[in-house]
Amino acid sequence: MADIDAFAVSLLEQAKRFYEKASAESEGTAKGAYLRASLLLGFCSFEAHINAVAEDFVGRSDLSSHECGILFEKDVLEDGDFVLGGLRMYRMEDRISFLHKRFSGATIDKTSTWWSDLNAAIDLRNKLSHPKQAQAITPPSVEKALRSIITAIDALYQAIYKRKFPIASLGLQSSLTF
Repeated sequence: MADIDAFAVSLLEQAKRFYEKASAESEGTAKGAYLRASLLLGFCSFEAHINAVAEDFVGRSDLSSHECGILFEKDVLEDGDFVLGGLRMYRMEDRISFLHKRFSGATIDKTSTWWSDLNAAIDLRNKLSHPKQAQAITPPSVEKALRSIITAIDALYQAIYKRKFPIASLGLQSSLTF
């Protein structure tokens, strides 16, 4: 397992453990902190998994500059040439759609439950990461977000690698004990 793969799994395990800790709390500051930590670490893990999938395709000769730009979040036009340049952020949904289509040959079914659940989770994360007002985070919303992240990773694995995401069957049960 590559370093990024192990790190991505570690982040997911931490997110699940913070969710477990939040579930054990009655109410108050600790519960909210655990829920926010769980949600944000869940998305850190998700992005790490997306980057790990992209890394699997490094060095392929059949990738255009534009495809490499999306995979590695780089600009593709520098001084009038198509070369990988500085940082260029792409929406998570766009990178997922690109990876799915380019390496499985199939378009994501955007009417599927996992896609709409993931978009709701992204919206919740965005409200927490870029607050314009206080955002209430509830155990059910974090649980649904974590499940959507795991399901989305599993959908990518099944489409691209033709196998399940190895730890998807564990659901929200963490292997950590802190």
